Amino acid sequence: MRLLLLFLLATNYAFATADSMAITGKAFVRHIQILASDAFEGRKPFTDGEKKTVAYLKTEFQKAGLQPGNGKSYFQDVPMVNIASTPAGPLILKGKNGTVSLTNLTDYVATTPQVENQVKITDSELVFAGYGIVAPEYNWNDYAGLDVKGKTVVVMVNDPGLVDSTLFKGNTMTYYGRWTYKYEEAARQGAAGVLIVHESKAASYGWSVIRSSFSKSKLYLQAADNNKSRVPVEGWITLDAAKSLFKLAGVSPELFREAGIRGFKPVKLGVTTSLVINNKITKSTSQNVLALLPGTDRKNEYIIYTSHWDHLGKGEAIKGDSIYNGASDNASGTAALLELAETFAKLKKKPSRSILFLAVTAEEQGLLGSEYYATHPVFPLDKTVANINMDAFIPVGRTKDVVLVGRGQSDLEDYAEAAAAKQGRAIRGDFNPSAGSYFRSDHFNFAKVGVPALYLKTGVNSVKNGEAWGKAQLEEHNLNRYHAPSDEYSASWDLSGIIEDMNLLFAVGYRLSNESTWPGWKTGSEFKAVRDKAMKKK
Repeated sequence: MRLLLLFLLATNYAFATADSMAITGKAFVRHIQILASDAFEGRKPFTDGEKKTVAYLKTEFQKAGLQPGNGKSYFQDVPMVNIASTPAGPLILKGKNGTVSLTNLTDYVATTPQVENQVKITDSELVFAGYGIVAPEYNWNDYAGLDVKGKTVVVMVNDPGLVDSTLFKGNTMTYYGRWTYKYEEAARQGAAGVLIVHESKAASYGWSVIRSSFSKSKLYLQAADNNKSRVPVEGWITLDAAKSLFKLAGVSPELFREAGIRGFKPVKLGVTTSLVINNKITKSTSQNVLALLPGTDRKNEYIIYTSHWDHLGKGEAIKGDSIYNGASDNASGTAALLELAETFAKLKKKPSRSILFLAVTAEEQGLLGSEYYATHPVFPLDKTVANINMDAFIPVGRTKDVVLVGRGQSDLEDYAEAAAAKQGRAIRGDFNPSAGSYFRSDHFNFAKVGVPALYLKTGVNSVKNGEAWGKAQLEEHNLNRYHAPSDEYSASWDLSGIIEDMNLLFAVGYRLSNESTWPGWKTGSEFKAVRDKAMKKK
């Protein structure tokens, strides 16, 4: 560690502040060891793991000398409902050619967001609606001329650009490709059920991720209508199950390909399904944790650093281990948030703008904590300069690159590029843009309300071992550790790259905190109009 510190001080002095301080990673190690330990039980909201986590965060922010971020409190209450959905049996598909029985967790998963003790669909007609997208700007409507009220739609994950680069944004997933959008659009169309066809490349993760998520209860923000506006049954089916459905319906699996051709028409499958879902419901309140470092002469303008403190808690055991520790995802980002907070708090020359350190809840349940903050902001959004998000650092050591998720969106990328250049590193875009990573972490909720948001991910071009090795490490993590009990902290982790990334993000925030200019969205960004409208009202 001493040699690493000397290296950082020698090569990354440009990241130091006027006080010549740099992030060393010592606090990071201390925090991640605690947050990712079995004692914190996977940090799921509504559990003892949450109580331990939020208490720990409050204590550490206090030790650092930071003020409460919500008036006199370090907490923002986030009202949520926990729904443990259990399908009463298999998903039965009935057609004129017979029946197919799909097994829960193996062939299908299903849950409901509706706050009811029991939800069911009976003899609901199945319709294949392609990608389930209505996108006027791309001249695309999979629901054109289709009435799906009372019906269950079967749709594909991702968007047509994945297979035809001339459509949408090519292999860069749009929000229309995200699974959350599929549920939202099916609800707007009045469907009784929606089943997304899983395919690992299109989803960017395997069925095991779907299975582990649906094997546990799910959290939702409390809503006045008890989520009655949402689709009663939301679920996924495996690709093999979808092929069995098509065979039962007497239609060709070529429909999967044809769904990506402009002008595709939905297909009524002549198959019905029935399902009963029984729920155990608990309403409670989770918490975002907020700490404030007040600025000096521009203290009413805010930079927000975010990370999500939660993970999956306890779940289905894999190799005898049922605790989903979430060391990388996202004890790492939370540990980084704490070390950044401590570093900023120790500065002799305080930033001009205020800095809010925000650890949000329930990211793993659908970005719920950040959604709640973005829709119930403690500080005005038109006074919020930028959001810098940290989620899932991966310990591959120092890299020659750093990945900018959603490249081409905001001016914050220019800040990141300048900071990376001082480290001798290059910025690159997503090497798998079809994964839709820009819509999969908490910065997205700030983007939706117009706040320029930056999200960087670990690079892959290893200084020591090269790019092929780095990509292999990332792939291994995604296949074997992502959302699995094996995502555990080890003293053998090479933290040198994570420390460089933290220094980069520190440099971006420090520069922003001492400027008077406001970064904006780049021309062509779907978030630019929201911000421009908000800033005109100032």
